[in-house]
Amino acid sequence: MGMHHLDRETTAVVHIGEDDLPALARGCAVLGTGGGGSVETGLLLAGRAVRECGPVDVVQLDDLDDDAVVLPLSGIGAPTVSHEMVASSDDVLRLRDEVERVMGRPVAAVMSSEIGGSNGVSPVAWAARLGVPLVDADGMGRAFPEVQMVAMYVAGLPVNAVVLSDVVGNVSTLRPIDGLWSERLARALCVASGAHALMADYILTATEARGAVIVGSVTRALGIGRCTVGAPDPLSALVAELGARKLVNGKIVDIERRTGGGFVRGSVVLEGVGDDRGRLLRVEIQNENLLALEDGEVLASVPDLITVVDTQTGGAISTESLRYGQRVSVLAWPCDPLWRTPRGLEVAGPAAFGYEIEYVPVEEVARVHA
Repeated sequence: MGMHHLDRETTAVVHIGEDDLPALARGCAVLGTGGGGSVETGLLLAGRAVRECGPVDVVQLDDLDDDAVVLPLSGIGAPTVSHEMVASSDDVLRLRDEVERVMGRPVAAVMSSEIGGSNGVSPVAWAARLGVPLVDADGMGRAFPEVQMVAMYVAGLPVNAVVLSDVVGNVSTLRPIDGLWSERLARALCVASGAHALMADYILTATEARGAVIVGSVTRALGIGRCTVGAPDPLSALVAELGARKLVNGKIVDIERRTGGGFVRGSVVLEGVGDDRGRLLRVEIQNENLLALEDGEVLASVPDLITVVDTQTGGAISTESLRYGQRVSVLAWPCDPLWRTPRGLEVAGPAAFGYEIEYVPVEEVARVHA
């Protein structure tokens, strides 16, 4: 049983109504590790879609027919741009029509390509608009910046087609030879359409999806979002729900961000407060938080999850919302076991981002601060 696979005690979510969306958004923000787009956009889209089209059923992969077409969807682009270009509700209809033309079969369900950030919330809107259920799974169990960084690529599934639809009305179908080319081509097209587009990649049958996706992610995101509600100490409740390590309580003293090539890159420096006074922690970013370092020593690294949260509320703060002087805590916790396989680390471990460091699972990092 993988870390994000449902435990027997966890009751899987069966539908998502308007009242569930704020909790889903909070959970997706935490799983977004700083990226995946600011959840506010997804929340607006999903709220409107659910009001207009009704609640969305959530299904398990095993509930679908073997040859049912599952549509993994995400917004692609730099998160700093996506909130300025809100997708129209026609994007997804045009995209579905093209996918059905390519596949020769109707789309049976939508799946989030990445449960992190807006990309975890927006699929509720897309499923509602298409009148199909949402699969309780995703391609990452978190957020990653590149198209090939998905479980389907790790599992070795062939990329059959990548379909992009933008706010202008352009629809593009790519037939890349592999996941790396799908990143290259999709990124270039996305930049050409103003750095934001809606994308379907790895269009799957339910059979192909089984064993090649991260199961239970929607249920997990909702659990994370609900755990802080009414909690006397939201941060402790969140740490317990995630099984996370708190790396530092601090305030942001330095921040550097630049947008280019469809990514936001940079780093943020935190100075410890309270019991952590005198400590300096640096977080390296490429859309998502990739590394947490102290005195040149790695405290946590991708593919494990590193999230910066507001110390008071436990609410996650996305990369583009980090500001000087904010009081924050940095949490880190284990990724899905899939990412710790040799192939998983090759695709999304530190080396995949150009860091020449050995990956050490966050729970094994020797230096534990009392």
